[in-house]
Amino acid sequence: MQHTTGDNGDERPAPSPADGAEHRGGAGTARAGALARGAARRTRDLALAYARKPYWDRPSSEWLMRRWPDLTACLVATFFFWLSLTPSLVPRPWYYQGAIGGITAAIGYGLGSTASALYRLLPWQPPPRYRARAWLAYELLLPFAVAIMLGRSADMQRELRRLQELPPTLTWHSLMIALISLGVLVLFVAVARAIRLLTRLITRWLNHIGLPWPAAVALGLAATSVIVVYGTRDVVWDRGVLTIADRLSAAKDRSTDDGVMRPYSPMVSGSPDSLVPWEDLGNKGRTFTGTVLSTEEISEFTGKPALAPIRVYVGRAAYDEYADGAELAVRELERTGAFDRDVLAIAGTTGTGWINPTTVEALEFMHGGDTAVVTMQYSYLPSWASFVVDREEAGKATRELVDAVWEHWSRLPEDDRPKLVVFGESLAVTAIEDAFDGLDDLLARTDGALLVGPPDFAPIHRELTDHRDPGSPVWRPVYDGGRHVRFAQFPERDLLLEPGPWEEPRVIYLQNASDPVVWWSPDLLFQRPEWMNEPLGPDVTSQIDWFPFVTFWQTTVDMAVSYGSPAPHGHRYGSNPVDGWAYIAPSEGWSQPQTDALSVLLEERHPPQHGWAG
Repeated sequence: MQHTTGDNGDERPAPSPADGAEHRGGAGTARAGALARGAARRTRDLALAYARKPYWDRPSSEWLMRRWPDLTACLVATFFFWLSLTPSLVPRPWYYQGAIGGITAAIGYGLGSTASALYRLLPWQPPPRYRARAWLAYELLLPFAVAIMLGRSADMQRELRRLQELPPTLTWHSLMIALISLGVLVLFVAVARAIRLLTRLITRWLNHIGLPWPAAVALGLAATSVIVVYGTRDVVWDRGVLTIADRLSAAKDRSTDDGVMRPYSPMVSGSPDSLVPWEDLGNKGRTFTGTVLSTEEISEFTGKPALAPIRVYVGRAAYDEYADGAELAVRELERTGAFDRDVLAIAGTTGTGWINPTTVEALEFMHGGDTAVVTMQYSYLPSWASFVVDREEAGKATRELVDAVWEHWSRLPEDDRPKLVVFGESLAVTAIEDAFDGLDDLLARTDGALLVGPPDFAPIHRELTDHRDPGSPVWRPVYDGGRHVRFAQFPERDLLLEPGPWEEPRVIYLQNASDPVVWWSPDLLFQRPEWMNEPLGPDVTSQIDWFPFVTFWQTTVDMAVSYGSPAPHGHRYGSNPVDGWAYIAPSEGWSQPQTDALSVLLEERHPPQHGWAG
């Protein structure tokens, strides 16, 4: 061991390298401990400071925008988000739930902000410590509350799926629902604050150039309102959404679907013998005539010789005025010999010109091809856009067609003319109903009508529903004891519920209690609908309820996913038109076993597909 000599001559051991390391290690430990204690103190101080004031206030009133959200607005937004999680008519995917949750939360935030602003005008305000405690409680409880809400919502969606014969399994991404809703909410709040900032800037500028403050406020609000309305309606909607929809729809209308070939049967439009060129039929018209049943297909089902079905379709490109198109349709009917057939059916189309092939083929199989179906396209836009842009045009076009066909048909000998029927689905129901002056006119000028999935705004349907017999629910109304008109979701049962006689002509409405297209209305914003009253429809969950604003947006989203359930639920009607035609215009000797067999055949020919038909 080495030794060192001290100042007094004493010898002492020299420090070893290990002793130095130990000294440095002790100093490092002490510094680490001091840093940890410092970090803990800072964390504690920050926590205490946050607990005393868990929000941010603008330094002065000169700041144009208040950065921290309003507590009352957040509470109302959370409540509205919870309401959006309640079930509606059809099961919805998690991403749609996220979107509707954000929209409804934004509505709640706006209502809460308005209430809070009015409250701040009162002379008494709560002490800051009350606000701090309220914010702390809200932030601590929010995650648990949202988790409970989303879990309960998943259970309710599973119950709805069971009622509508869907598999009980459900993908319900709770975290993604919360994040999407938060993102949509933040977007709406940011837009609202930007509008408020713009109003403030305009108001201050007007006041700066000498306008009195009250007048500056009024003009600032007016100017902002004009900018917002013009920007939303003319720029975003008309020049944006509708222009894009128009261009895409026009391109689609010029195309031809895969597997559709030009027909060569002289009995259909678009053939070489037709008065309507193939190119003028439009996309849906080419599909309608290019997929016509052959006599072999019909005979294979009936076991008897069949006629080639007549299908007349006048595309929008084939005429200028509706009267011209209707006149062309009648000439095409004459060319094909349609007025000599057993049944002549006038069809309404949806916005794109779509016709449900199941409804058409059911009639053609039932009568061995001894049928003629005529229609006229009035637009190539999808139904939602057609409803916004040219809602009245559907009725005008269809009225011209109905009047022209009926005028020619009515001049024929009564015992030597076909049975005249009309049909339509979804928006086409409105087009058909607009062609008549009420139920009496419909019964007087036709031999029957099959109307599937009628929208709430369909005029005759609304009249029948509003004046239904006492005691009948709105989702299965009884009108005049079912003497001429009957409603059904399960035709084999519902159409025979009324005990009285069923006279001809017969009108059948196929409408599902869970069809959002049937029940959507702007009235849902502020008024509880009758279809939520007891007794509820067979496929509507008892946990459904009405809430202002919320139910409207839920039903709007339901329309986008209304094809997600199997028939007869949502906006799917499957082979139910077969039962409808069997009661309205059956062929001679037609029986219930044949109805069942045809239903199975058409379900195989036209399996359910995703997406909106027209």
